Amino acid sequence: MSIELEELVDRVYEAAAVPELWPSTLSEIGKFGGGGGALLFTSQKQDFRYVASPELEGYMTEFMAGGWVAHNDRPVRLFAKQHAGFLTDLDVYTREELDANLLFTDFLRPRGFGWGAATAITVPSGERIVFDVERAYRDGPVPADVIARLDVMRPHLARAATLAARLRLQAVQVAADVLQMVGLPAAVLGRQGQALAMNQGCEALLGTTVRDGPRFGLTDPAGDRLLAEALQAVAAVALSSTRSIPIPARETEPPAVAHVLPVRRSARDLFTAASAVVVITPLAQAQLPGLSVLEGLFDLTPAEARVARSITGCRTVEQIAAEFGTSPQTVRSQLKSVMAKTGVSRQAELVSLLSGAALPWA
Repeated sequence: MSIELEELVDRVYEAAAVPELWPSTLSEIGKFGGGGGALLFTSQKQDFRYVASPELEGYMTEFMAGGWVAHNDRPVRLFAKQHAGFLTDLDVYTREELDANLLFTDFLRPRGFGWGAATAITVPSGERIVFDVERAYRDGPVPADVIARLDVMRPHLARAATLAARLRLQAVQVAADVLQMVGLPAAVLGRQGQALAMNQGCEALLGTTVRDGPRFGLTDPAGDRLLAEALQAVAAVALSSTRSIPIPARETEPPAVAHVLPVRRSARDLFTAASAVVVITPLAQAQLPGLSVLEGLFDLTPAEARVARSITGCRTVEQIAAEFGTSPQTVRSQLKSVMAKTGVSRQAELVSLLSGAALPWA
C-alpha cells in the first residue's frame, strides 16, 4: 500500500465521522482516480442527496437546478450490475447508448465531462450510496489501471459509508434518550417518516397510542392523518414551527399532544439523516391547562390561549368578548384559529380535549 493510498484511506474514515470533511476528501479521491473531481450520492426512495468535491460544486448546482436527476439512469444501471467494485460508463452503456443519452450529450459533454467511474454500495440502514469519479471527455474512457487503483479503495469506501450510517443512528438514539430523561416519550424520524429511534417511553405507547411500520404513526386515525400532513410539510421544508396534534385517550393512556419538530439538517449530513422528532406530551386531567401550557402545547398565541381556556370554562363567545374588551367577531376568528391548531372541528371537541376527556373520533 503506497503512502498516498494510506493517507487517503485515513481521510475517508475521518470523513465518515466528520461530514464536513467529505468535499476535500472527495477532491483527493478524484485525483487518485485520475478524474476532475468526485461525487458522493445517497438516496432512499425519492430522497436524493449529494456532496461534491469543490471542483464539481458548480456543475452539481446546474445539474440539480436543471432537473437532470430525472435523466440520470447511471445509478440504476450500477446497482443492477451488483458489482463489488468500480465500473466505467462503458461497463454499463454501449457507445451507441452513450451517444443517444441526453445526460451525456446535453449535460456532461458540453461541460467538458462525459467519462466516469463509479461504485454502488447499499448500507445496512437502507441508503443506496454511489461514489463517482468524473473524468474529462478529452481524456477518453477510464483505463483499466485506474479502475484497479479505485478498486483497492472500494472496501474502505464501503466500510466508511457503513460507519457513517451507524454513527448517525447512534446520535439519533442519544437524542431520543435525552428526552426520556425529562420524562417525554419521543421518536426520531427519518426522511421517509420511519422511526430511526424511539426511547423507552415511546416504546411503551406502541399499540395503544403510536404504531411503528414503514411510517411512524398514531393509532388514532384522525391524529394519524394530521401527523402524515405534518411530515409531508417537513419533507417539503414548509414547516417553520412545531405542529401539535391532539391524541384522544385510548385504553389505559390519557389524552396527549404529539409535537412534530422539524430537524434542520446540514446539507452534508447524508447518512441516516433525521427529518423530525415527535414528542408525546400527556395532558393532565385534574384541571384545565394554564395559559402558558396551552400556548406551548398547541402553538397558540396568548390571545388564542385565553379564548381556548375560556371556551373550556363554558363561557360563550359574547361573554369572552366582553371580558377581554374585544368584539365577538375577533373572538370567533381566534377560536377558529385555535380549532385549526388543535385539529378539532367543533367546540365540543375542543372542550373534551382540554378537559382531558376522550375525543369522539371514530
